[in-house]
Amino acid sequence: MSTFQLLLLIISAAVFYLFFKQLLSGSFPKRGIDFEAKNDNEQIGSLTQMDKTFSHPTVKPSRVEQLLRMADESIEKEDFSEADKALSSALILESENIGILLQYGYVLIQLNRLEEAKENYMIILELNEYEDIAHASLANVLHKLDENEKAIEHHIRAIELDGDYASHYFNYANTLYDIGNKEEALRFYKRAFELDSSIEEAEKMIKELSHVN
Repeated sequence: MSTFQLLLLIISAAVFYLFFKQLLSGSFPKRGIDFEAKNDNEQIGSLTQMDKTFSHPTVKPSRVEQLLRMADESIEKEDFSEADKALSSALILESENIGILLQYGYVLIQLNRLEEAKENYMIILELNEYEDIAHASLANVLHKLDENEKAIEHHIRAIELDGDYASHYFNYANTLYDIGNKEEALRFYKRAFELDSSIEEAEKMIKELSHVN
């Protein structure tokens, strides 16, 4: 064996010795504990500041949301013509949005455009026959249009769909009172007041009709 080969043998033996010494010592990195923070604030990766904050992009409201906000503000000011414009535009974008249609129906009633309101509520019921508010609102419109038989049908249907909502009973009582069925009206005023004692008009009508009887 030459001197060079002997030197290579010695170097190789030294390398193997150091490798196995490290391996058997248990000081090599282990799974799950490859990193050990030297202080409380040290973190893995580039985030080294505990107080680093992140900004969030501002979400711009959709066109429909903008129009609904305009409608709400107009209704609050009792500017129903402006509310009509905003809601009409919103319905061009979302023609089958029941929430918008319900609000639009209310605005049409305030503008005394009863035939349009009637058609509007019928559209809602085509989309969802179980929308009790649409039945009740349509009943009120039909009563104003002197279509009382149909109005009563929708009043009853609204109560069937939500028998715990005082306004349904109160509205029905008003229709009954207007067409001269005061005894039946009294019964529904009482039911409305039982469900919601804050309806002062119901209490007033109960006293009036009870005195008559």
